[in-house]
Amino acid sequence: MFEVLVFVYENYYAGENYPEPALLERRLNAVGFASDEIEDALAWLQGLNTAARGSHGFAGPRPQTPPEPWFRAPQPTSIRFYSPAEQRHLGTQCLGYLSFLESAGVLPAPMREVVVDRAMAAPGNPVTLDDLKTMVLMVFWSFGQEPDALLLDELCDDSEDRLAH
Repeated sequence: MFEVLVFVYENYYAGENYPEPALLERRLNAVGFASDEIEDALAWLQGLNTAARGSHGFAGPRPQTPPEPWFRAPQPTSIRFYSPAEQRHLGTQCLGYLSFLESAGVLPAPMREVVVDRAMAAPGNPVTLDDLKTMVLMVFWSFGQEPDALLLDELCDDSEDRLAH
């Protein structure tokens, strides 16, 4: 599923030429992705669309709608406690990474909540850090924002090729 999401991000991140789901499914089939991966990715993207709209009024290639009644914007002094299910599914590495992004001021609380929502809907137990980075990119895209160059480099960096000094 994550290979499909990366393909969609790389080819449609500008937003203007984002196709309807049926056309996107045909294009992904033509590229050679497996049908089950495409279905999982399209369902995940639909959930992303719903979560992003519910948190702020979607600013990307889909229409805006009012926030969902269940969403309440966190206050600047709020502390996020993760449920035991979230802790198990995200794992310490992903939770630490989310904390890093938030403390660096690049992942606001509403976006963090969408990342957590989509991570909980993703396969893997726990979710891998690389998959979480893909989800963070997709959330930025869904909010109509492009991460700054340093964050983009961090999200796209392959840590296995990194040398410690």
